[in-house]
Amino acid sequence: MSSRMARIGLSAYRLAGTVASPVVGLYITYRTAKGKEDRARRLERFGYASANRPQGPLVWFHAASVGETNAVIPLIREIRRRDIHVILTTGTITSARLAAERLGNDAIHQYVPLDLKPAVGRFLDYWQPDCAIIAESEIWPATVLELGHRRIPQILVNARMSDRSFARWRRRPSLAEALFENLALVIAQSDVDAERFRDLGAVPVITSGNLKVDTDAPPYDSAVFARYKKQIGDRKTWAAISTFDGEENAAGIVHRALRDRDKQLTIIVPRHPERADEVEAALVKQGLKVARRTRDDVLTPDVDIFLGDTIGEMGLYLRLTEVAFVGRSLFAEGGQNPLEPAMLGCAILSGGNVQNFREAYQKLARSGSARMVRDTEMLAKGVHYLLTNDEARGRMIQAGIATVHEMRGALSATLKGLEPYINPLTVKARLLPKAVAQA
Repeated sequence: MSSRMARIGLSAYRLAGTVASPVVGLYITYRTAKGKEDRARRLERFGYASANRPQGPLVWFHAASVGETNAVIPLIREIRRRDIHVILTTGTITSARLAAERLGNDAIHQYVPLDLKPAVGRFLDYWQPDCAIIAESEIWPATVLELGHRRIPQILVNARMSDRSFARWRRRPSLAEALFENLALVIAQSDVDAERFRDLGAVPVITSGNLKVDTDAPPYDSAVFARYKKQIGDRKTWAAISTFDGEENAAGIVHRALRDRDKQLTIIVPRHPERADEVEAALVKQGLKVARRTRDDVLTPDVDIFLGDTIGEMGLYLRLTEVAFVGRSLFAEGGQNPLEPAMLGCAILSGGNVQNFREAYQKLARSGSARMVRDTEMLAKGVHYLLTNDEARGRMIQAGIATVHEMRGALSATLKGLEPYINPLTVKARLLPKAVAQA
């Protein structure tokens, strides 16, 4: 595809989005009925604001879901310390709740507008951001082009490019270049990610490390923690967290294989809690007794599985164990973030499909704090070994804590990269009260 044809194709995409708006409206209505959209705020998805724009400079942050939101929270707080207003958009109800809990009044939250020219245009007309900071891998053509057309600097932070996405973009180099040339700056997680963005036409590109390392450990309710610790008593525990379809069943198989020897409690935390009924039914079919967090079930000695079917309580579940299998890695591809269990003192097990967190896993594995397993049988052996070998488990835990500490620094590197865009807004923000007073 030539550069000219790529631009024609992107123009056609923008036009198609305008024509498709009524149809997309029906789709949003369907998602709302399924509980996947916030009924009271669904107009935000079409760019209609539900909050007032504050006076003065404003930065638009976008984070797709919970993981990305967690990653940019420290960065948002740093921007707010500079007297710059922040609007944060996310795409899921869970990330909206997280933003409200963690940020409070530090940011205005809105749901991200659909990648349709009318919705994006309406959003930008109202909020008039001075720049847009987008987390990780969110590349939406209509949004990128509309920001570019308005000459609003757009910056990717904590940017990553998966193997699959890179291969897909490389098949359409002209299209990639026509989009990525609109980015004012890419701040990549790793040197590999940085090189991939450069290959696709992004300039300039710098490397910062992973912002998720610089986040605070996930919070927890100490009273709830104390209650569960008392119920668990001296039983051994292990957790399978951020699991996807098939991994909960594997955790159940592991539990049954070890139950007679280790008398352990297995904690399972699905990545999508709405699957909890389905997960529980499958575990019960295996002959396992399940207690659920949402039911506030008591963890009696005969409970096999503690099903963590809540949002925002990963800090609780990880503090109840010292062994964690991190999901989306055994049967599904991509991997999930291993840094939270490492910083909270867990020895880590994972399947091999961890492309989205490759660098983090490589560093954890090199330090001896993470071990990879090929299948359910190998997972069972790994869990048993760590539950019964205090010395080995302790070495892995200490190595993980040390590795996370060594990996820190992405926040300061990111802020340094953002200085040319943020510093003028800081000056503008601090001059604003004087200008208002003189008027």
